[in-house]
Amino acid sequence: QVQLVESGGGLVQPGGSLRLSCAPSGRTLNSYDMGWFRQAPGKEREFVAAHSRSGGRTYYADSVKGRFTISRDNAKNTVYLQMSSLEPEDTAVYYCVADRLIRIPVATTPGSYDYWGQGTQVTVSS
Repeated sequence: QVQLVESGGGLVQPGGSLRLSCAPSGRTLNSYDMGWFRQAPGKEREFVAAHSRSGGRTYYADSVKGRFTISRDNAKNTVYLQMSSLEPEDTAVYYCVADRLIRIPVATTPGSYDYWGQGTQVTVSS
């Protein structure tokens, strides 16, 4: 079983920035397509961003395009979600996800991902 550990969440003011990190255990990062989902209270879990295991393909939800950047550092075996220009609507629990199947394009639905982290809280508030 692959364990995904997220970190970097916290409280930030509107317009601020945060960087989330995800470190999988037991396997190398390039064995998986990686992504981020988020879920706000009373809301359905939604896709945020994804990064393919090869080719450097990235995908973003329309709501975060231009503000969020997903990246991976293979040397550190870590996936990142850089979040800028944060808005109150970005408040949610953010989940790191991993998909062991090769999909073209990468998946944007929760059921396609095999492994999920415990989540890290991001709160955007004045």
